Amino acid sequence: MGLHKEGNLIIAMTCMILIALLLIFFFFLPDWAFYLISFISLVVLGLVVQFFRNPVRNIPKVDEQLLYAPADGKVVVIEEAMETEYFKEKRLQVSIFMSPLNVHVNRNPIPGKVKYVKYHPGKYLVAWHPKSSTENERTTVVLDNGEHEVLLRQIAGALARRIVNYLKVGDEVSQGSEMGFIKFGSRVDIFLPLGSKVLVKMDDVVKGNLTQIARLP
Repeated sequence: MGLHKEGNLIIAMTCMILIALLLIFFFFLPDWAFYLISFISLVVLGLVVQFFRNPVRNIPKVDEQLLYAPADGKVVVIEEAMETEYFKEKRLQVSIFMSPLNVHVNRNPIPGKVKYVKYHPGKYLVAWHPKSSTENERTTVVLDNGEHEVLLRQIAGALARRIVNYLKVGDEVSQGSEMGFIKFGSRVDIFLPLGSKVLVKMDDVVKGNLTQIARLP
């Protein structure tokens, strides 16, 4: 278990701020209050550190037609929906909500070529809001495995203020490699070809690179 590089600066700044506050409190507060604030500071630091954890996750079985979870979280949407940005047609949508306690590394669910990448600034509605997919800050990526195209959309939630995506058009990606990171609460939408067999149910808890989400037709 390691820490993700996206957390280096935030963790360092959190440590410096907490240390500075504790030095000030040491001289002005009674011992019991200082110990209480020290304990609270450790809890805050622990929460920040755990958010940026980056567990090693190896794909159990590489299969170009098998789509693995691109993120940790809970399945909150399984439905046919109109995808209006790239496909402009109906697709099978599966959405995963990531709470602040989930691992927030996003991974490529299939191997293939990056066909499309676009960042959209936007609002910060709660991630389960129906309009978050089209109105929140988000990044859209399309992967082509040679037979099918799959669209992934990283969506910032109410707490998130930055989406990181490492892909660019033309990249060849391996199944399970890092796609990006979303900071502090978010959601990932997956748009699959109609006819895909969904292998999860509503409210299932999934893990990136380990849980099989769907089999492509």
